[in-house]
Amino acid sequence: MAHAVSIPGAVIQPAPIRPVRIWQERGKRQASVNMLVPDGNNLPTIHGNNNNVDMTATSTTGSASARPLRVREFFLARQPILDRNQSLVAYELLFRNTDLGAANVTSDLAATASVIAHTSQLGMEKVIGDSLGYLNVDTAVLMSDIFQFLPKEKVVLEIVETTKATPDILDRIRALVAQGFRFALDDVITDNEDVQKLLPLVDIIKFDLRDMPLSALLKLTPRFRLEKKQLLAEKVENREQFDTCLELGFDYFQGYYFAKPAILSGKKLSPSQLAIMRLLAQITSDAHTGEIEHSIKQDVSLCFNLLRLVNTPAIGMRHRIDSINQALLVLGRSQLRRWLQIMLYAEPCKKGQGMTPLLTLAATRGKLLELMAHRIAPHNRNMGDTAFTVGIMSLMDTLFSMPMQEILEQVAVVDTVSDALLRRTGHYGDMLRLAEQMERIDEAGPMLEELIAKLGLSGDDLYELQIHAFEWGDLVARNAA
Repeated sequence: MAHAVSIPGAVIQPAPIRPVRIWQERGKRQASVNMLVPDGNNLPTIHGNNNNVDMTATSTTGSASARPLRVREFFLARQPILDRNQSLVAYELLFRNTDLGAANVTSDLAATASVIAHTSQLGMEKVIGDSLGYLNVDTAVLMSDIFQFLPKEKVVLEIVETTKATPDILDRIRALVAQGFRFALDDVITDNEDVQKLLPLVDIIKFDLRDMPLSALLKLTPRFRLEKKQLLAEKVENREQFDTCLELGFDYFQGYYFAKPAILSGKKLSPSQLAIMRLLAQITSDAHTGEIEHSIKQDVSLCFNLLRLVNTPAIGMRHRIDSINQALLVLGRSQLRRWLQIMLYAEPCKKGQGMTPLLTLAATRGKLLELMAHRIAPHNRNMGDTAFTVGIMSLMDTLFSMPMQEILEQVAVVDTVSDALLRRTGHYGDMLRLAEQMERIDEAGPMLEELIAKLGLSGDDLYELQIHAFEWGDLVARNAA
């Protein structure tokens, strides 16, 4: 039998345990807290009074001694959730053990603690911006007091499908609902007894389209809509699935269908997009600054949007930029190219319609590749600029509904960029593939670790770069929308 442990800010009640530890750091001072993962029905209670801690989740898997498993030994990823208008409203936060020599962690509590540790350590806004965050919770997580570290107004807790609706669980969820937490039922495939008991306590029902035959979907959705529940379709991978779920009355859609190109024959660019493409061609051909300034001023909308974008916090200027000439002088051509590429994604957005997921994904991907390049070759500025271009151009076939080959015939790029975009080859191609693997971390195979090693990065590196890219991408999209 374990003894109660008391440390500053935490008290843990006795229970037979398999320890999962969280490290709390305060400058040079560090304390270890054992989060008790219950054996059988003995459920722990963890009390703490600090809502803003710097934590590192650790675990053992039955060994005699616990080995600290640092938060950064998990990859953290986020998958976008869209509403019926295709605006970005939330992210599901996902995790994966880096498995780089570390023991695999099987405890859902350890994994959820890791995600909470990330977000508590960094500030939730750095990971999900202004959006909501969806987190998976199981019985052990629900019966712990780990929720003290979460801002209830920013999260939706997904009750995993293995959770049994026992009286204790139902009471616990009722208590958390009374505190202001919102719940979703994850991976619902049938209207069984557990679902019926949990239904009054949740707001959202999630269906995984990979595990759900259309016949079952057609049968279940009217039942849950009758109960006034919001419906979320997960693993939406193509436009047809989205359209089907839209017709069935679904409210939210999770998956990367929006990032897949739908090639349309004879697709034409909008006037503003054509103006931006001409400007990019001028920059590539090293046209005189006066010619570039003249071209920008010919398009009032382009002129206004460029000035608005260069004055966003993402640029980091101390003084306001009030003229195109000043913008060109301050930014330089490399930065101007970057913001024109971003504006290609921002142009289809209408003010007030929310953040476009494609712009957010493109900006985040571009920034992540740039940061990778800087980490790999810190003294090679050109490599970072090229990597950003590869990242942000990688979704232009989706943006324009045109084959990438046709786009590259209109935009002059060096061979290393075209090789990366068309074939995912070369150094930039490896960076792009790594970014794509991270976006689908729940499906990523061994290639993820192989690419990290090939690029000379570490799990720590990738974690740090991801967070910077998340924050920057959200900031850009928020100001461009």
